[in-house]
Amino acid sequence: MATRLRPANKKCTVIGGCGFLGQYMVERLLDKGYTVNVFDIRQGFQDERVQFFIGDLCSKKDLLPALQGVNVVFHCASPDPFSDNKELFYRVNYTGTRTVIESCKEAGVQKFVLTSSASVIFEGKDIKNGSEDFPYAKHPMDYYTESKILQEKEVLSTNDPENNFLTVAIRPHGIFGPRDPRLVYVLVETAKSGKMKCMIGNGKNLVDFTYVENVVHGHILAAEHLHKDSPLCGKAYHITNDEPIPFWTFLSRILIGLNYEEPKYHIPYWLAYYLALFVSLLVFIISPFIKINPTFTPMKVALAGTYHYYSCEKAKKDMGYKPVVSLDQALERTIQSHSHLRKNS
Repeated sequence: MATRLRPANKKCTVIGGCGFLGQYMVERLLDKGYTVNVFDIRQGFQDERVQFFIGDLCSKKDLLPALQGVNVVFHCASPDPFSDNKELFYRVNYTGTRTVIESCKEAGVQKFVLTSSASVIFEGKDIKNGSEDFPYAKHPMDYYTESKILQEKEVLSTNDPENNFLTVAIRPHGIFGPRDPRLVYVLVETAKSGKMKCMIGNGKNLVDFTYVENVVHGHILAAEHLHKDSPLCGKAYHITNDEPIPFWTFLSRILIGLNYEEPKYHIPYWLAYYLALFVSLLVFIISPFIKINPTFTPMKVALAGTYHYYSCEKAKKDMGYKPVVSLDQALERTIQSHSHLRKNS
């Protein structure tokens, strides 16, 4: 198996390093003795140990200064997955990533670790213990997934050991944890508005939720095991907590932990899905006149009502991955970190 990076090669750049995942990545890399550059569209935090580069990842001129003397690039920048901006997804996730790859090659970067997504093989049908051998979704359910498929294909196809440019893609699923700007806040706001009384389906569908520190651990392991003779070259790897849990049980544990009521009633999955399709059709019909970004979409219904959990066996075998934080610990930390949102009894 690969040896760890020598100290002389422990200079890296985190693209999207001011985001939720990116900031955790930066902190862990610093803990492990890396010299860290951060490239992002804006500076989201202060750290005197980090050199920040602000710019547009679609601009080679902006990127190149952040890549000088760098051995490893972690690319975890992406628009909000729940946005409906097709043009933005393609510009950032596809054409932007092509520019990042070209810039890395020009700067002499040797290793490229992409934050992909397990959704690249999901098209609204049950996935149980899905492996990396599953084909890409032929009918992706949203623009985010479409663009991530194109992005991952581009990154993996540019793996080129002969020219010392090695690539790997990490596919996390359901990232959560303290400082998450979305999940818990949306849950609490939905509960406050009285819209969290019903669950979609029978509530038994198992799903992967992955603690952010485990996702970071998977990325760094991938970088440290990526070398010319490594099985990681040009491959994708699922990284999860390896503890699938019923979707509605996970949400309920957060709600109960913050003194809100869990969902008690059931809406049949088929009914919710067709209602979401109907809403999507209406939005499409009126879109020339009124712009609406619906919160009730077929993709969200599918995520809430189907099985979608993934095997980490390949990551265990090829890079010695195992979660560093259990799901129980992760939930406890996440709930405690959002104690300011707790409902007064």
